[in-house]
Amino acid sequence: MNEFNPTLKGLAAKEEILMPGHRLCAGCGASIVVRQVLKATRGPTILVNATGCLEVATTIYPYTSWAAPWIHSAFENTAATASGVVAAERAFEKKGLGKRSDVIAFAGDGGTYDIGFQALSGALERGEDFLYVLYDNEAYMNTGIQRSGSTPRYAWTTTTPVGPAEMGKLEYKKPIDLIVAAHDIPYAATASPAYWRDLIVKARKGIEVEGPAFLHAISTCDRGWRHDTGETVEIMRLAVETCYFPLFEVENGEFRLTSRSKAIAKRPELKKPVSEFLKLQGRFSHLIKPENADKLEEVQKGVDRYWEKIKKLCGE
Repeated sequence: MNEFNPTLKGLAAKEEILMPGHRLCAGCGASIVVRQVLKATRGPTILVNATGCLEVATTIYPYTSWAAPWIHSAFENTAATASGVVAAERAFEKKGLGKRSDVIAFAGDGGTYDIGFQALSGALERGEDFLYVLYDNEAYMNTGIQRSGSTPRYAWTTTTPVGPAEMGKLEYKKPIDLIVAAHDIPYAATASPAYWRDLIVKARKGIEVEGPAFLHAISTCDRGWRHDTGETVEIMRLAVETCYFPLFEVENGEFRLTSRSKAIAKRPELKKPVSEFLKLQGRFSHLIKPENADKLEEVQKGVDRYWEKIKKLCGE
């Protein structure tokens, strides 16, 4: 694998594949994730897009914001569709009808953690050669902010309201990265657009490996997370700095911390309390109230447990 060393000047000069003029909300994390991933492309690329905010807002008929071949799939079959594209490309190459393109699939948490997981797991098990990018906004935002397997404990959603009877979602967020890594694929990683270089380098690694690759990017939703549109990048930065969302990669079975998470492991005083991440989001406003201090402490302990687990896996 060739070393990929992106610079701001070089990235700025690279042609955009997700064009301006789409209808994604101001402050949407998904558009930042996608633009950064596409800065890592190395040649002809075919894009597969699950049903969701990204698909709906970028392809309102008769317009499209995509400057590359693009196909829409259902919620549940994104990885299967990408597998079909890879198979068709392989057949064309075998017949001498051209070289294979890189294939990148984009899906949200609903289409990855829940509805589309069987298709994803099957593609990983078969060793299909594409990069799967999960932009994780932690709920079914496109259909009305309903909870998903990615929604964290005590978060407000329209199907897990906060009130006298309950305190938001009661279940914990599914550890999708560890589940995917357990498939023993060549490459899996987490990323935050606040650390753009880390994300772009990981996307390029995922494109270059032979076989399936998985990139899990945190992606704020100002409507669902209830935050100001100008706070998107800061919140995605705090997700990392509080260790709510550690940055790491799994390459051929070897776990490694990367970027800011690696620095925090070496200097624990850099780790911020999870309240710094939560207090900017209205979906967690109830946790900041004094009467719910025990619930906030529980969330902090959960974050600490996961961080210690990831550090141990990474040999830190």
